[in-house]
Amino acid sequence: MTTTFSDDGSKVIQRSTDVLETENRTSSREIDVVYETERTCSFISDHGFKKVALQFPDELLIDASAIISKLEKNTNAKLFILGDTSYGSCCVDEVAAEHLEADSIIHYGRACLSPSIRLPVMYVFGQKPVDVYQCAASFRALYPDKYTHVIILCDVIYSYVLEELRQLLHPEYEHLVDSVICSDRNGTTDPCRTDGFHSESVDPGSTLGSCSHACNQPSHQVISKFGRRFTICANSDVKDYSMFYIGQESLTLTNFMMTWNQCSFCSFDPVKGVGRQETLNVNRALMKRYYMIERAKDAQVVGILVGTLGVADYLSTIDHLKWIVKQAGKKSYTFVMGKLNAAKLANFLEVDIYVLVACPENSLLDSSEFYRPVITPYEMEVACNRAREWTGEYITDFRDLLPGSCCHVEFPDETFNGEETDVSLITGGLRATHLPKSEWQNKASSTSLIHRNDALAVTQSHSAASFLATRSWQGLEQKRGETPVSKAVEGRKGIAIAYEEEGTS
Repeated sequence: MTTTFSDDGSKVIQRSTDVLETENRTSSREIDVVYETERTCSFISDHGFKKVALQFPDELLIDASAIISKLEKNTNAKLFILGDTSYGSCCVDEVAAEHLEADSIIHYGRACLSPSIRLPVMYVFGQKPVDVYQCAASFRALYPDKYTHVIILCDVIYSYVLEELRQLLHPEYEHLVDSVICSDRNGTTDPCRTDGFHSESVDPGSTLGSCSHACNQPSHQVISKFGRRFTICANSDVKDYSMFYIGQESLTLTNFMMTWNQCSFCSFDPVKGVGRQETLNVNRALMKRYYMIERAKDAQVVGILVGTLGVADYLSTIDHLKWIVKQAGKKSYTFVMGKLNAAKLANFLEVDIYVLVACPENSLLDSSEFYRPVITPYEMEVACNRAREWTGEYITDFRDLLPGSCCHVEFPDETFNGEETDVSLITGGLRATHLPKSEWQNKASSTSLIHRNDALAVTQSHSAASFLATRSWQGLEQKRGETPVSKAVEGRKGIAIAYEEEGTS
């Protein structure tokens, strides 16, 4: 489709936009199965919801009208369509739903399954086609040893085939572990929820989500991570298993490989119908992340980017980051700007590095096109907390870093008198790694030269506040009585390539 418009009648600008073809629509006879309309209607009716928000990713908006018409015929609820989320489409957009005064959300398509806290949520993943027999054949080719310990994971849009795949493979493989999809709304390992209301415990006699029937261990341990749950033998560890992933290359797969980086990964692509050994060099990826940690250690001004408003404990994580950044003698500023791009972040050149608080799948942002690096909360904590060492372990879920969580590391007590220093691996110069409390509390905000210690000699204090003070525009904060009143003046005319007052050359 092509649209035309002109600025002053002298020039006509053409813009082409892509239009989804009708063959990409889900057929009417498949709508009920793919989008589980019967279960959705029961979810709305059984709980008496009056206003329901339907959240769609961009690729499923083409089916939105057909779905909402079917739901309206079978329920008395008022339905809204959320088509453009403020952040990642994998996260539940509770803020947009609350603006509509919705009392529940139905999330369609791929989901990161991060826990939400405000509204009841039902997930409808959809059912992308998979050749289960071809998937099983690829599994046998990739794992010819029948005694191999393997955990089966999948993208949520292919989760409906797990039970059938289990029936094909379990008789042959004694140490096969298959996972179940859990929304994990309450942060516990027991509930396996898909609608936010009822929990479904796995039957101890069932093989779903656990070792195969040949496992004779008297006890097991339950692993619950990223909305997936599986059970392994008590005397084993996850790193003793290989991972078989059903799905295409995605942020989900990258997140799994970074988190379980000591496991070998194989995958089956349902679109291409082929399986392969994943060749992503995890060590190189980890070293790239370690480089980001070194950049964070050198930084003096840290920008905390709010990349979610719906994931549980995001506010606690922001407060935790502010605290550790302050403990390390750095300054921090918080930014809420929705979807990130290079132009937005380029407005704040005084910031040395950004830390993104987002769901696990959106945390590993490729910031190569940005003017400043964007890192994860885990990387910022490694840079600021002297008690946390870099071991190759990687944490993408920011909730695991909070006090009381499984991976929390206490900040060390101040048992030293002066400022600790080390050598930057990037610049080769000395830098402060931790400031005494008395110094970071009274640290000057001016740009004057100050003497810090004999090791660092004379250095210049860096303050984003002083940089901001030199700008003509300083935000939308009201300063009644402080800003002088001035008359309106005529601005520039014309287009950016040649304003009228600039003339022509």
